[in-house]
Amino acid sequence: MDVKFTSKEVITQIKKLHNEGNSLRKKEVKQYYPDLMRSALHYYPSWQHAVDESKVS
Repeated sequence: MDVKFTSKEVITQIKKLHNEGNSLRKKEVKQYYPDLMRSALHYYPSWQHAVDESKVS
């Protein structure tokens, strides 16, 4: 699997999306930010785990 982001970058990108007011819903992130979703699922067991780890929800 091609992973574009490190685990730290995944968290940083999730925080950035949240701070900019973007949706963190899995379906929308998968559609608009596929590299972020792919990387998140490489490091975390689920998208929700990655969001929880970023402490934005």
